[in-house]
Amino acid sequence: MEDVQERIAAGDVESVEDEVLKTVDARNDLTQSIAELNAKKKTYEILQRLPLTLDQYSGYKSLDVVVGTVSENPAKLEIADSEIFSSYDKKTGGVVAVFLKAGRKAEAAEALAPFGFAEVSVPAQAGKVSPADAVAEIDSEIADKTAKVEEAGKELEALKSKYMSFLKGSDEELSIEVEKGSVPLRIAVSKYAYVMDAWVPTKKVDSVKADLEQKLGDDIYVEFQETRGRSLDETEKAEPRFQKVPTKQNNGAIVSEFEYATSMVDVPKYQEVDPTVLIAIFLPLFFGYMIGDLGYSIPFIIIGAYGLKYAKNKDWRSIGLVLFFGGIWGAIFGTFYYGEMLGMHFIGGGYSDGQWYWYEDSAALTDEAGSRGTNITWDWILGVHFPEWFYDMLPNVGHAHAMFTGEGVSKLEDVGFLLKMSVYIGIVHLFIGHMTGYYNISMQHGGKTAFIHKGGLIMMFFGMIFLCYALTDYMFNDASLTEGIAMYTLVIGIVLLIVGLVINTKAEGAMTAVMAVPELIGQILSYTRLAAIAMSKAGMALAFNYIIFLMIIPKGDVMGQQVLDGVTYNIAGLDWTANIAFLIIAILMFGFLHLVVWTLGILSAGLHALRLQYVELMMRFFDGGGKKFAPLSEKRVKTYFGKQIKLNTKEI
Repeated sequence: MEDVQERIAAGDVESVEDEVLKTVDARNDLTQSIAELNAKKKTYEILQRLPLTLDQYSGYKSLDVVVGTVSENPAKLEIADSEIFSSYDKKTGGVVAVFLKAGRKAEAAEALAPFGFAEVSVPAQAGKVSPADAVAEIDSEIADKTAKVEEAGKELEALKSKYMSFLKGSDEELSIEVEKGSVPLRIAVSKYAYVMDAWVPTKKVDSVKADLEQKLGDDIYVEFQETRGRSLDETEKAEPRFQKVPTKQNNGAIVSEFEYATSMVDVPKYQEVDPTVLIAIFLPLFFGYMIGDLGYSIPFIIIGAYGLKYAKNKDWRSIGLVLFFGGIWGAIFGTFYYGEMLGMHFIGGGYSDGQWYWYEDSAALTDEAGSRGTNITWDWILGVHFPEWFYDMLPNVGHAHAMFTGEGVSKLEDVGFLLKMSVYIGIVHLFIGHMTGYYNISMQHGGKTAFIHKGGLIMMFFGMIFLCYALTDYMFNDASLTEGIAMYTLVIGIVLLIVGLVINTKAEGAMTAVMAVPELIGQILSYTRLAAIAMSKAGMALAFNYIIFLMIIPKGDVMGQQVLDGVTYNIAGLDWTANIAFLIIAILMFGFLHLVVWTLGILSAGLHALRLQYVELMMRFFDGGGKKFAPLSEKRVKTYFGKQIKLNTKEI
């Protein structure tokens, strides 16, 4: 910092400006000269079509020379007592030069007008120089000046590299000085004193007072008028200038990166919970749940880490943030939940007597055992048998034919399970949103108000959950609604729904309370998009893998037969050496097609994960409209560069 200040005081900023402007002016002069030469060249190129040298167009006392282009053929042009030279082409038009007595130029222009005449100014030229020679000379001059322009550009780049750090540091230093200079404008001044009001974080009250008194001694008097809570009653009783408290978001190094996502909606009010922490937890979690694939997640992690390290733009950093942490969750879900990589499960291939097989009669297999007949797995492709603990680690949702399935949750087979899990996730997510809203109102207005405005809605929320659970159990599992668990959940659901409806009617009115009932169902069902996105991505990957492994890569000879559910199947393995050309095509298509799935995964999973935070979660409790806390402080980022340059120069 001292180095930058010394260089500013020594006038280095002005000297750098002079050096840069000198180079810029020289480059601009060259550019202007090139433009003028190009204009001359264009004129000479037109005149090349006439049998005259350049000196013949000027230098006459008793003659006027009219030269220009025409759009119509001037063959019928007639001007008394004149000599006319012309050339015409249907595609490019024509050129004409008229020599006549002095003072008749207007007469010539009038005669040429019907032919679409546009006059051309011919530069005076000494000596018999043909237009073609003049064009060649101008080309040489343009090339020379263009080279000088490039040299000037390189010189400017060198100046940029040389002074960039210093100028950035100077800009920061001078901006800080300007900010300091504007501070007195915010201070109330009397004849003998300066008075300044400011917001200070509650935790720093004592330290701020101690620091000011230590530095200024008896010359300062510090008084803290209030320690503000988050109750709106306190805010309404405060002086108007103190009513809108700025918001200081207290988040850690990682969570604070997600503050940009919150700010895209609004700044939290001082009297409400900052949703950044919840976004930091659930946004990458939902993204990873929808991706759920180790193969797709690894590039996400790499690209996200690169973006977080090098990106400066907030938009790119926010994308890198989601890709990095979402990729980590995607890898976790892909490995330990779905057991999947690049649309294929790790385990589940046919294994017998040390051989890996594929059932050729896949149509029959599909009819008898579901769509597993086209489910390619990594243990079958690689011909390896994973450790037994890996088989035991992955969840088994109840596959009928474990030999043909990858252990883990199948996005295309276990649809019912995925939909249920999506609903359960939605219930938890929405419950957190409702409880956060309850806490906000309790903090602002007290527990009684919170219970009236949010307690009834929460009761309706759980009442609807119990009611729907009982009805689905009745419809799909043939459960009785007059006995057992279904009856209890039905009764609990109806009671909670009615009580919550009564309480919510008191707070919001009958119409609003009734309309909230179907909205609760829609909010929960909105989370089924978690399963839908995961299944759509898996469906595309399955189709592409089917094309690659079952249509392009050849299968080997029949090795035997297997009986399953009374159906006999021929079994065969992949033949990796049958046709190298097919193998190369398959590898190229495999990379390209999965790149398509990967790209669509970013768009679909990213947008829908963000939507669930903004629409479903934050709407349960977030109002926004706050003012961001902006402390008076020096924020130095670049001013240390000056010292660094000085040290580096000494080392060199």
